[in-house]
Amino acid sequence: MPLEKHDLAHDFPESKDAIHTLKTTDNHFAKLFESYQDIDHEVYRIEQGVETTSDEYLEEQKKKRISLKDQLYNMIRDYEASMAS
Repeated sequence: MPLEKHDLAHDFPESKDAIHTLKTTDNHFAKLFESYQDIDHEVYRIEQGVETTSDEYLEEQKKKRISLKDQLYNMIRDYEASMAS
């Protein structure tokens, strides 16, 4: 099974415009987004065998990635809801 990156625009294609807007107008979102991208890239490299580390470290990074993704998704959802009303 090929490994996938977990890019937000790929995972939430219907929210591509909201993600772009939030990245350029909301500093907190932009910082979380950058952290998410960094961790996602690191996890992908570890899973590809480019970098080596302990299983515990990899699992911790995956948990951080999930937490950041949840926070970002909630911010995207809140933004989209505010634009719809």
